[in-house]
Amino acid sequence: MDTPELDRLRSQIAAVDRQIVELAARRSELAAQIGEVKRSTGSDLRDFSREKDVVGRARAVAAGAGLSEDLAEKLMLALIRSSLVVQEQDQVRASSAGSGRSALVVGGLGHMGRWFVRFLESQGFHVEIADPGLGSDGPTSWNGTGKEFDIYVVATPLPVAASILEEMAADPPNGLIFDIGSLKTPLRKGLEDLAARGARVASIHPMFGADTDLLSGRHIVLIDVGHRAAADEARELFGSTMASIVEMDLDSHDRLIAYILGLSHALNIAFFTALAESGEAASTLAELSSTTFDRQLAVASQVAAENPGLYFEIQYLNRYGNESLEALSTAVEHLRQLVESGDSEGFTALMNSGAAYLDETMKRP
Repeated sequence: MDTPELDRLRSQIAAVDRQIVELAARRSELAAQIGEVKRSTGSDLRDFSREKDVVGRARAVAAGAGLSEDLAEKLMLALIRSSLVVQEQDQVRASSAGSGRSALVVGGLGHMGRWFVRFLESQGFHVEIADPGLGSDGPTSWNGTGKEFDIYVVATPLPVAASILEEMAADPPNGLIFDIGSLKTPLRKGLEDLAARGARVASIHPMFGADTDLLSGRHIVLIDVGHRAAADEARELFGSTMASIVEMDLDSHDRLIAYILGLSHALNIAFFTALAESGEAASTLAELSSTTFDRQLAVASQVAAENPGLYFEIQYLNRYGNESLEALSTAVEHLRQLVESGDSEGFTALMNSGAAYLDETMKRP
C-alpha cells in the first residue's frame, strides 16, 4: 500500500529524473556547439584521449559520492555516444555533398535500402526509390523512372542485385553505381561487365546493420572493380563520417567474409539449434545461466531474429563458405575427442593455443 512517505520520495525521484534528462539535453546542445567548432578548425570529431579523461573524471566523482563507478562509466559512455551521433550527423548535413545531385536507391524499401535513403538525404541528395514493393505507387525497377541519376545504389537481395548489375552493363547509366552486397561472388560478372563497358562502378559492403546511427568504429569495405575514380567517389560519400574504410579485392572480401559472417552466423545457429533440440526449456537455462551463457544467448537471439533468406545466401552463395564450415566442424570434433578421451593436457593446449592466437592478432594495428 502506498503511503504519504512513499509518494513524497517518488515525487522527489521524479524531479531528479527530470533534472537528469534536462541536463542530458543541455549536454547534447553543448556537444553540438563543440562539433561546430571542430568543423571550423578541421579537428577530428572523435578524441579518444578526451573520452578517457571524461570517463575517468566521472568514475572519480562517483567514488566520492558513494555511487557505483561502473554505473557512472556506463552513463558517461552513453552520453558520449549520444554526443558523437549529434556531431557526426551535423557534420554529414553540413558537408552538403549531395546538394543539387540526385540518387536512386534500388531496393529502397528494404532495411539497408532505407538506411541509404536517409544517409543520402542527410547530405542533400534528392533521393528516389525503385522497389517492387511500391507496386503502382512508384518505379519498381532501376530503369523505370525515365531519369538519369548521379548515383545508383543497388540495395537488393543478392540474386536480384546480380541481375540488376548485368542489366545495367548492357546499357550503363552515366552515374556512379555501387552495390552493398554481403557477398561479391554472385555479383562479380555484373560488376566486371560494367567496368569493362567503362561504367563508373564500385562495390561496397557496410559492416553494420540498418539500426546504426553512429559510424564511428564501424567499417565499410570498398572494392575497386576496375574504375579507380568510381571507387574514390564512393569513398567520398562517407568522407564526412567517422567510418573506417577498408579496401580489398573481390576474392579477399568473400574469403574473409566466410569467417567474419559465415562462421559467426553458423556458430550461433548451431548454438541455438543445440539448445532447441536439447529438450531443455530456455527459461530454465536462463535462470541458471552464467555470464558467458548470457552473452552467447544474447548474440544467438539476435541472429535467430534475422532474415533466414539472407543468412542462407551468405552461407550458400559464397564460394569460400564451405571452408569456414569445415573449420568449425573440425574444431568441434577435435574438442569432442579431447573431452571424450579425458585428455586434459590436449584440452589445455587447445585453450592456450587459442589464447595466444587471439592475443597476437588482436594487438596488431
